[in-house]
Amino acid sequence: MLSYITENMIFKTAQANFFLLAVHVLLFAVHCVNATELQIPQKFSESVHTNNWAVLVDTSRFWFNYRHVANVLSVYRSVKRLGIPDSQIILMIADDMACNPRNPRPATVFNNANQNIEVYGNDVEVDYRGYEVTVENFVRLLTGRLPENTPRSKRLLTDEGSNILVYMTGHGGDGFLKFQDSEEITNIELADAFQQMWTKRRYNEIFFMIDTCQAASMFLKFYSPGILSVASSLVGEDSLSHHVDPSIGVYIIDRYTYYALEFLERVQPNSQRTMGEFMEVCPKRVCISTVGRRTDLFGRDPYKVRITDFFGSVRPVDLSNNPANMNASLELPEEATKKSAKSDKFYFDDLFPVDSLVKQK
Repeated sequence: MLSYITENMIFKTAQANFFLLAVHVLLFAVHCVNATELQIPQKFSESVHTNNWAVLVDTSRFWFNYRHVANVLSVYRSVKRLGIPDSQIILMIADDMACNPRNPRPATVFNNANQNIEVYGNDVEVDYRGYEVTVENFVRLLTGRLPENTPRSKRLLTDEGSNILVYMTGHGGDGFLKFQDSEEITNIELADAFQQMWTKRRYNEIFFMIDTCQAASMFLKFYSPGILSVASSLVGEDSLSHHVDPSIGVYIIDRYTYYALEFLERVQPNSQRTMGEFMEVCPKRVCISTVGRRTDLFGRDPYKVRITDFFGSVRPVDLSNNPANMNASLELPEEATKKSAKSDKFYFDDLFPVDSLVKQK
């Protein structure tokens, strides 16, 4: 009987030890999974792009559309501050509000009634202005189908390593955006233009941002990979202006762009803020319209994509392990100087032996 009790106790002890071992193994596995989940995957944390471009488009004319010019210049100012050079920014403005005779402050454009930020500045480089801002020129710019005599400043010289920010503002409706109040681009035409860009390897990723009425309708037809989209309003909604400057007499910025700029003003070139955070900048309680988003074509998680992947600029740096002696004399050795001073005599050979032919006659 004693041996039976002893064996039974040993058996139960073994069972308890086995159970404790299983619990430890399970907890270790859970810990490993949680640690893995907390680590940002390599493909999400880093981008493979090699350069950044921005295409910023205002499609509206006339003084009462002052806010659309302020919208696009606000984004222009932000991307320049974060490192994208003018040589890689295509700025299209349909009207020159800075020089409009109704402007009480000539050569300036403000996006705030307090006039805290003057977005026109002294170094604005407008690439397409006035009647150059057309649907044809915009599509040709994206697809690279420009005339041969088009200057470099009017070309989108992107490649398969380019991340492109495309920002558009103006008056729109369900499936279209008006240009100059005389023509319009449809969401199908825009989607086909992006597809041509993908086929011709003109981009790595695109961030499409639009501020207009029923703005989300413009990205519904997209079908090309690598496009992340955000819009100021859903289909059936209007995008509203933010506030009036009494001294100017018109609305000077739209709501969505105002709050987007407020976010961008706190971003630095080395910022760790993400595109996911940026896409939440204007909740409905302040925008009144509902911000639309589309992420299904984008290959990365927006919350693991740095905002500077689109609003900043990649700066290639070559690292070298070889130290450079900055104190070394820059004068050439005497022998090298004498050698370079000697000039070799050159002569031109006749392309056709005229003299010899004349002698033969």
